[in-house]
Amino acid sequence: MGVTCVSQVPLAEGKSVQQTVEILTCKLEQLGAEKQGTFYVDCETYHTAGASMGTPGQAGKLLYVMHNSEYPLSTFALFENGPCLVADLNLDVLMVKLKGFFQNAKANKMETRGTRYQYCDFLVKIGTVTVGQSGRGITVEVDYCPCAVPGDCWNLMVEFMQSFMGSHAPSVPPVFSAKHDPLYTPADTMVQYMELLNKIRKQQVTVAGMSSPGGDSAAALSAASISRLTVELHKMAEVMCYVMCNGYVRNIVR
Repeated sequence: MGVTCVSQVPLAEGKSVQQTVEILTCKLEQLGAEKQGTFYVDCETYHTAGASMGTPGQAGKLLYVMHNSEYPLSTFALFENGPCLVADLNLDVLMVKLKGFFQNAKANKMETRGTRYQYCDFLVKIGTVTVGQSGRGITVEVDYCPCAVPGDCWNLMVEFMQSFMGSHAPSVPPVFSAKHDPLYTPADTMVQYMELLNKIRKQQVTVAGMSSPGGDSAAALSAASISRLTVELHKMAEVMCYVMCNGYVRNIVR
């Protein structure tokens, strides 16, 4: 695990999602990148019930439960603009048990799937974002494997991304500057995916002339509310995991 940048690539003029993906992968292969299997990242949205947290009448907040094929034994739970909880796969079972606190918005499940490429010290993943069977956009994940400090390798990553993304190479991800710990972690990658998938979802909603479901309430979530919700989630997860499997929530990515 090195330093990762996750970004969106717009569709090429007059091209479909699949055709744009083919253009990107062709450029990578011309550079000498080799296919290294496939990958996926998925994201399920849960609405928290305001009344269940002691605030009757308050609009529900959003919790995102995510999985990444690079970490097959882990589940990530994120609040928008909030902390990231890293747990084992029992968290998926817990979310079913906690339906009184978190309700699954099944229509909002998103995922990105595609091909992994290896080029020297870089790992590149180009994925197609889908909701149901509908293609919504393109994600590009670039990992620089030998380094774990974003500031030490960002210029090199930009130079590489420009070689196949051109002017669409991204700027520094906000998560880099928001970090208190200089070392990059898998949770930072999931935060980037959460933010990007939300951005794509809102783009589609805007095009349809609708407001983003829950977007305003999530953005307005105060630091104190995030802290209370996170503490409750930790407590419930620890108790339920111990009861069900005589284990505990592990904050370790395996």
